[in-house]
Order: sequence, then C-alpha cells, then structure tokens
Amino acid sequence: MTLDNTTSKDINWWLIPGRFLRREILPVLTDLRLAIILLLVIALFSVSGTVIEQGQSPAFYQSNYPEHPALFGFLSWKVIQVVGLDHVYRTWWFLGLLVLFGTSLTACTFTRQLPALKAAQRWKYFEEPKQFNKLALSAELDTGSLQSLTPILEKQSYKIFQEKDDLLYARKGIIGRIGPIIVHIGIVMILLGGIWGAMTGFMAQEMISSGDTFQVKNIIDAGPWSSQDVLKDWSVRVNRFWIDYTPKGGIDQFYSDMSVLDQEGQEVDHQKIFVNQPLRYHGVVFYQTDWGISGVRIKFNNSPIFQLPMAQLDTQGRGRIWGTWVPTKPDLSEGVSLLAKDLQGMVLIYDAKGKLINTVRAGSSIPVNGINLKILDVVGSTGLQIKFDPGIPVVYLGFALLMLGVVMSYFSHSQIWALQKGDILYIGGKTNRAQVAFEREVLAILEQLSS
Repeated sequence: MTLDNTTSKDINWWLIPGRFLRREILPVLTDLRLAIILLLVIALFSVSGTVIEQGQSPAFYQSNYPEHPALFGFLSWKVIQVVGLDHVYRTWWFLGLLVLFGTSLTACTFTRQLPALKAAQRWKYFEEPKQFNKLALSAELDTGSLQSLTPILEKQSYKIFQEKDDLLYARKGIIGRIGPIIVHIGIVMILLGGIWGAMTGFMAQEMISSGDTFQVKNIIDAGPWSSQDVLKDWSVRVNRFWIDYTPKGGIDQFYSDMSVLDQEGQEVDHQKIFVNQPLRYHGVVFYQTDWGISGVRIKFNNSPIFQLPMAQLDTQGRGRIWGTWVPTKPDLSEGVSLLAKDLQGMVLIYDAKGKLINTVRAGSSIPVNGINLKILDVVGSTGLQIKFDPGIPVVYLGFALLMLGVVMSYFSHSQIWALQKGDILYIGGKTNRAQVAFEREVLAILEQLSS
C-alpha cells in the first residue's frame, strides 16, 4: 500500500510541469495581444536594420554616428555596436523574437485553429423545431419540401448530407476554416527560413577591375553556422565593366559582363548583370551595387602600354574623383597628376605645383615635360555585393502559402439545416463571415421555395 502511494505521488510530481504549461504558459503564448506586440517589435527592429547600414566597419559607424551629437539624442556608434544594430538580423535577441513569435503562432494553431477546423467538420441534424430557435437566421414554411430544397442548395454549391427523408444538413466554404491554418504555417515557414538564412548565410563585398578574375574572399558578415565550401572550385571573371550615361552626363545604368569559371578556367556560366538583375550560381548571388575607377592605361612616346592604379581622393563629400601620379623622367624627379571623375574618358592633367595643364580624352596625346603622353583608356571597376542565403527558398514557399491562406480565409463557412414536420418545413442557417451576403442568399432560397 505504501508503494502504491509513493508511485501516485511520483506521478503527480511528473504531471505538475504539464499542468503548468497548459494553464499558465499556453494562455500567454496564444494571446493575440502577445502576437501583435511581437510582430510590432520585429517590424520595428527590421526597419532599423534597413535604415542603419549593416555589416560596416567600426570606423564607418564612428564617422556616421558620433556620440556628440548623437542621432535622436541617444543613437551613437557605441549604442549601435553594443545592442547589435550593425547586424540586427543575426543578433541573439532578434532571433529569439522570431522563435517566440513562431512558437506563439504554432501554439495558436494547435490550440485554436485545428480544434475550430475539427468542430466545423463535426455536425449533427436538427431533429426538433426548437433547435432552429438558436439560429440567428431561421424560418418556417408551409410550402416547399426537402426534395425541392436539395437542387436549390446544390446550385449554390452546398455539400448536402441527408440520411433520412425529413432531415437535411448542408455546408460550403469549409476551405475558409483551413485558410487561417495555412496562413500560420506560411508565417512560421518565413520565420524558419529567415533564421536558417541568418545562421548559415554570409555576405561579401568585392571591388574588381574590368578584366580581372577573382574568388570571393572579402566576407564582411556571416552566420555562426555558415560555410564557404560553396565558393570552392570556381571563380568569376569580370570581362568588362561599363557605364551608360544620360545626355546630360548623369549615370543611367552600369553593367558588368561576367563569366563563371571552373577549376580549369573553362566558362560554365556567362551573364551581363546590372542593378536589379544579378548573377546567380550555386545559390550565390552577385549584385551590381557600386562602381569605381581602378586605373588608367598610358603610353610614353613609343613605350609599351602601362596601367597605373588610381585611388579615390578625399573630397570632403563634394563628389567622387580618382587620381594617380605619372613620372615623366626615369629618375622620378618630375611628373604630373592625372584626375578622372567618371568613365567617359575625360582626364585632367596637373603639374607638380597643382596647376591645370590640360584636359585630355581617352585616345588622345599631349606633350608633357618633353615627352608625348598618350591616355589610352580609363579602367573601371565594379562593386559587387555577394550574398548566400540558403533560407530564401523556404521564405519564398512561406510567402506563397501565406498568400494562398489569405485567399482561402475569404471564403465564408456557411451551414444550413432543414427539418420536415408534416407540411411545415423548418429551415435555418449560420455563417462565420459575410453575414449580409449570407442573409440575402437564404432569403433568395426561401423565395424559390415559396414560389
């Protein structure tokens, strides 16, 4: 007897966590107010991740978000780095919010949506006239019959259940009960895809000169489970980079003609990319995001062609300009400076004292310090943003389910009961939405029965 009592107590102790979960935790998780608050907080921090540049260097944030004066009085580079606003989507607290929101939706699905669907699938006949009094919409007719009601309901797309000659039940739009469940599944898939991408994806940036071949190395942001194995065994060559300008000299579009090469240097893919038209290969996406000038190709008299690198100069925010220094004597005692601001081929030449000597277009020559200096070409470089996010297919599938579920949710779940008692036909119904449209539908059915 003592052994039985001890076993009973042990069982009760094991049941306590389950009861606590059902009575205390589940009501909080399934509370609509909690879901709305979580959604607003996630949206707020998602906006901050869009406004605040992600994955930049500490110097960038120190320069753009100083402590004095701090943006909005509190947002400085220290706050950004301590809180993690420079990599919002990979912080533990943002991922925790996604997990909590997904858990809330899952709990709501199992405790509310699925039971509601099961309840909608269960039904029974109304066998007594007093049962119709519970319905908001009901009527008694001394004309009409179940036999005449059946074809009318069938025309209205109702599914009819009838086991006896005097009892009838009909329903339509049960897909509207499935819609909210599909919506929840879609949202949870979006959250899972986002978490998976944040944990296993990475982002890189490269500035590549026209004609160069490279492998992605400059990883600026990566998840804790990310792997760069997907970048092995292939490389990318920028065949050509060019810019289309408007008649007024503004940039219309910039392009990169790119080839993907295997280990033997053979081309396995080839594509011209521009803004909003990236290159995709093995799940890695190359976006055209920036441009620059990497060098200038020149000749001295009849010398071979030299390509000199050009560096971007600090203009204190007054535009972008690149420059280089060209020696005009073998001992490097004299030289000139070349400046260019775009790829239209215009080069400015300055002497050692900073005086403008001349302006030359690509393909033209000019005498400088006793030699003939020919500017052959200004070499551009393409700025690429490289992303690998294996969670994107899951996110896309989640969005597809979300849209499908929203459409399904617009269907009304309508039910109609009918009972034949002698010459009197009792009929009534209810719906979960579009009450006015349902009332008009029932009135139309009653008119057809009366006629």
